[in-house]
Amino acid sequence: MPEPVLVPSTGGVTVTLHDLGGDGPDVLLCHPTGFHALMWGPVAEELQGVAHCWAPDLRGHGDTPPPPDGDMDWRGARDDVLAVSDHLGLRGGLAVGHSMGGAALLMAEQLRPGTFARLWVYEPIVFPRPEGGGDRVSNPLAESARRRRARFPSRDTAYANYAAKPPLSGLDPAVLRAYVDHGFRDVPDDQAVELKCLPAVEAATFEAGGGAGAFEGLGGVEAEVVVAAGGDGAPPAQMASLVVRALPHARLERHDALTHFGPMEDPPAIAAAIRTALGLG
Repeated sequence: MPEPVLVPSTGGVTVTLHDLGGDGPDVLLCHPTGFHALMWGPVAEELQGVAHCWAPDLRGHGDTPPPPDGDMDWRGARDDVLAVSDHLGLRGGLAVGHSMGGAALLMAEQLRPGTFARLWVYEPIVFPRPEGGGDRVSNPLAESARRRRARFPSRDTAYANYAAKPPLSGLDPAVLRAYVDHGFRDVPDDQAVELKCLPAVEAATFEAGGGAGAFEGLGGVEAEVVVAAGGDGAPPAQMASLVVRALPHARLERHDALTHFGPMEDPPAIAAAIRTALGLG
């Protein structure tokens, strides 16, 4: 794999952009909260003959550090998307996003219409503002993230731990392997490995979720959008139909056998859906 490219973004952040290879038009792949770009590897492999896939580590995730002021507002992730889109020269481009990554793509298209022509987004976290206003929504996932174990004796120990219990036990083994191999950094002094996206950063990202006015701005998205949703009945899946109705040019795509982690659970099926939605090959 080529060396990643470092792309300046806003707020003092430099985004790490990974070239996942392939032949065809450029396709940007954006990850969810708490994960990282290289988990898209198995999907990108399925698309090798029809697309050239690129995946950024959004701020605070993978090899991209959080902003110096610690503010994980999702408008920063939006800015990261626009920065790498500019770097790649995308205009009327193609992109894929999962959860926070899908929200960041929709927010980027709202701010700069025409950046993307087609989007495939899996359960994008774009919710209406809570009653009483305000941009930040109470998120029980934040407290769970703060309790997450950050260190293990080795990557193999971490893999065995995750593979033994849900929700990560449901991930495709190659995706889980990528999460562990590239989502941890070595801590030589302690002979251990530590999550690159620390629990406090993940929690702050959850707490900032949804983006200011992102749902209310969906009517300004002119790109053709496929909103995909799993069948677990959780709030992100329930919201998918509302997101579709709010978008001018969108359709709903159901993956009833999958959960909110869908793109990480069945890479071949997800790649096939992306290929159709984006008109690849």
